[in-house]
Amino acid sequence: QVQLVEFGGGLVQAGGSLRLSCAASGRTFSAYVMGWFRQAPGKEREFVAAISWSGTRTNYADSVKGRFTISRDNAKNTVYLQMNSLQPEDTAVYYCAARATVTMSSLAYEYNYWGQGTQVTVSS
Repeated sequence: QVQLVEFGGGLVQAGGSLRLSCAASGRTFSAYVMGWFRQAPGKEREFVAAISWSGTRTNYADSVKGRFTISRDNAKNTVYLQMNSLQPEDTAVYYCAARATVTMSSLAYEYNYWGQGTQVTVSS
């Protein structure tokens, strides 16, 4: 079992930055692929980024590539999402997720554990 809690959401102006954190419980955090997803009002949940258990491999959605960076600190059981050059279309609830396998995935249904989400609002 893994419990996930996100931190760091808020209101920011377009062009600004935010860093999201996701703290995980459990001693096997390093065995999980971690991902970030987001869901805007009236839209389906979409993939943002994923990182391998070792942190050596990352995947990004095209919409955030070059602006967002996912990283993890296995000693702190924490995964991060650094978001730069934020735009109003980045406004959404951001969710942290854990996948109990070494295979990377961008599909929400392939993740086993989810946090409660944190709101990110970008004003124009």
